Amino acid sequence: MTSDEKAKFVNPVRMYSCEEVLAQPSPVPAQDGAYGWWFRKLPPLVVADACRLHQGLRLLYVGISPKQPPQDGRTPSKQNLRGRIRYHYTGNAEVSTLRKTLGCLLAEELGIRLRRVGSGNRMTFVEGEQALSAWMAENAYVSWVVHDRPWELEDELIATLDLPLNLQGNQLNQFHPVLAGVRAEGVAQAKALPVVPNPGIGGGRT
Repeated sequence: MTSDEKAKFVNPVRMYSCEEVLAQPSPVPAQDGAYGWWFRKLPPLVVADACRLHQGLRLLYVGISPKQPPQDGRTPSKQNLRGRIRYHYTGNAEVSTLRKTLGCLLAEELGIRLRRVGSGNRMTFVEGEQALSAWMAENAYVSWVVHDRPWELEDELIATLDLPLNLQGNQLNQFHPVLAGVRAEGVAQAKALPVVPNPGIGGGRT
C-alpha cells in the first residue's frame, strides 16, 4: 500500500449516506476495493479520540470486497463493492459482521436482541434488523477506493489506524477485548433462547 493510496482512503472527497448508496443508479462501483465506515454518532462504549476524523465523521471500520481468494482451490468470491456495501446497509447480522457488531453494541439502546433463526444455525436480530438499518441510515456513512488486491489495503489500514469496530487481525486494538466480549455475550444469550422462525426479512429499506 502506497502513501498515496492510504491518503486517498483516509481523506475521501466525500462519504455517502445510505440513501445515496441505495439510489438508482448507485454511485458505488461494481468493482473490487476497500471501503471505510464513518460515523456521525458513536455506538455505545466506543471511544474514538484516536480514530480518523474527517468532515465531522469518525472512521471506525474498514472492509473489503472480495476477500482474498482461497489458497485451497475453492472458488473465489464474486462479490464487489456495490453489492457488499448495499448488504451492510440492508442485510442481516448473519452475513454482515459490521451489522452484528453494531447490533450487539446498540442492543439496549434500540431494544433489539440477537436470536437464532430458522434451523438454529443462523443468528440475526430478526425484526430488529430494521431498527438497526434505521440507525445506520442516520449515523453511518461509507467511502471506498477501487483496488484489484483490496486485502493488501485492509492489512495495512488495520495495522496503522485505530479501527475499534474491526475484530479480525486487530487484536492489538485496545477496544478489541471489549468488543469481543460484547459480541460473545450476545451470542451466548441467543443460544440460551429458543430458536425463532426465520422472519424472512433483513434490514431492507424501500
